[in-house]
Parts: sequence; C-alpha cells; structure tokens
Amino acid sequence: MKNLILFLFLALSTSIFAQKPVVITIQTSAQCGDCKQRIETALNQTKGVVYAELNQETKAVEVKFKPSKTDAATIKTALTLVGYDADEMKANPVAQKALPLCCQPGGH
Repeated sequence: MKNLILFLFLALSTSIFAQKPVVITIQTSAQCGDCKQRIETALNQTKGVVYAELNQETKAVEVKFKPSKTDAATIKTALTLVGYDADEMKANPVAQKALPLCCQPGGH
C-alpha cells in the first residue's frame, strides 16, 4: 500500500511540475537554402531544443524548446555563434566571415 501511494505521488508530482515546451520565433539574417540547413542543424543539436525550422521567405526561425533545459537567450547566442543575427543580437563576426560568401551579408 505504501508503495502504491508513493508511486501515485511521484507520478502526479512529475506531471504537475513538468514544463510544457515553449515556441519562439527569431528573426535571422539567413539568405538561402544553405543558411536554412546550417541554422536548423545547429539549433536542432542545441541541448533542450525540440525542433527548429527556418522560413526562408521571412528569414524567421521557429524554435520549440524545453524551458527546463535551455532558454531563448541561449538559443539566440547559439545562432549568433553560427554566424547569423538573432533578433537584436548581431552575428559573431568571426563566424560570419567563415560562412560561404553567398551566406554573408550582401552575398545574394
């Protein structure tokens, strides 16, 4: 009986305290399909990110993440370290220069 009560308590407390994933949209400086692939790969490999998908027309990336594992600032920083702007955060200049010429600002 004690085990049953303990099991129920743990099961209920886990569901009560579990946080739902959050979805954010980040405006980027992406320009082409190569940018899309690079951004999605980097963000999808970021701890806590459930998925990331870039809309090439709007240059906005939608990111779903677990708030218990990461936050929006960390995701934006990861994006800047790949070489792209992330909303108000500017791309890391070294990473941006390492991008193919077509992916750098003014490349298209």
